[in-house]
Amino acid sequence: MLIDTTLREGAQLFGAYFSMEARERIVSGLLSIGVDEIELGWVGQDGLDELIERIGARRGRTALSVWSPCREADIRKAAGLGIDRINIGVPVSDLHIENRLGTDREGLLERLARTVLAARLLGMEYVSVGLEDLSRTDRDFALRAAGLAQDVGASRVRLSDSLGLLTPPMTVELVTAFKRELDIDLAVHCHDDFGMATGNAVTALSCGADFADVSLLGIGERSGIAATEELAAYLTLKENSHAYKVEDLRGLCHFVSQAAGVPIPRTKAIAGKDIFACESGLHAHALSKSPELFEPFDPARIGADRMVAVGGKSGRAAVANALADRGLDLPEQGLPALVDEVRKLAWELERPLTDSELSKLVKN
Repeated sequence: MLIDTTLREGAQLFGAYFSMEARERIVSGLLSIGVDEIELGWVGQDGLDELIERIGARRGRTALSVWSPCREADIRKAAGLGIDRINIGVPVSDLHIENRLGTDREGLLERLARTVLAARLLGMEYVSVGLEDLSRTDRDFALRAAGLAQDVGASRVRLSDSLGLLTPPMTVELVTAFKRELDIDLAVHCHDDFGMATGNAVTALSCGADFADVSLLGIGERSGIAATEELAAYLTLKENSHAYKVEDLRGLCHFVSQAAGVPIPRTKAIAGKDIFACESGLHAHALSKSPELFEPFDPARIGADRMVAVGGKSGRAAVANALADRGLDLPEQGLPALVDEVRKLAWELERPLTDSELSKLVKN
């Protein structure tokens, strides 16, 4: 199950400023896709009240949540927002406890218990506790904090790899240890500093985690976190464990790209424009016979198009198929010369040929 935090974690991206209209558009897109929870922002964020009012009753089965630091004053503010869940952030590494909070382990646990109890007394039925900087935290203390959160009424514990230090094997060990000790929901928040966020999130879900945090295009602090489009597509198309509306992902990703000023690499998984483009002779020929030989799923499933072009890497079979697909006639004996011309022009242009360029070579 996916918790999209584009409007909280993603909004922390350096230089990203989402207008109210953009925030509402992102929420509408996520509701259409069917993510399980949307983290709308943080307590005290400008415009949060207005955004919640604009969303109104459109949420459907998707839960709405906000993030809050572990402070009773912020919890009281969150209780008046009319949201479904609150996500309380609690740093649990000694480095953060001492240097950021100015307390010790026992003081942190006391604050945690007091804050969760306050949230429950204020009528918040689903309280999530995020254990921050978990990958640099003493495991026994982290388990103690998670157990305390459960005992005082939390509904979920979120394991946050705040600096992206985990690997998939480490993620398995961590999730297994917490799952064994807890009887409440377990979530993960995986950062991408070493490029493992999506892999760690998939691994966590596969070994027992109930939720994974994601953001569109993976945007967030530094290198960001696991990508919404990658997790949603994987769970729907590969695992068949969910039915997210993945055909809407690419359009929403492109909107976020413009709103956040983050260009999408043309080979970006799920969102890139060229992920189903092929020029290689061997692959192009195979695609003409059986697309599944070199495609993990039908491009139409995510609203993408297959594109096969000829160029400097194309052989006779690929050029012949391209001619047939475009209704261009050429005698068999003229094919070798055309292949040479295609390759030569492509190398001069440093790109595959367009249909009009191929047609012009045939007519010449």
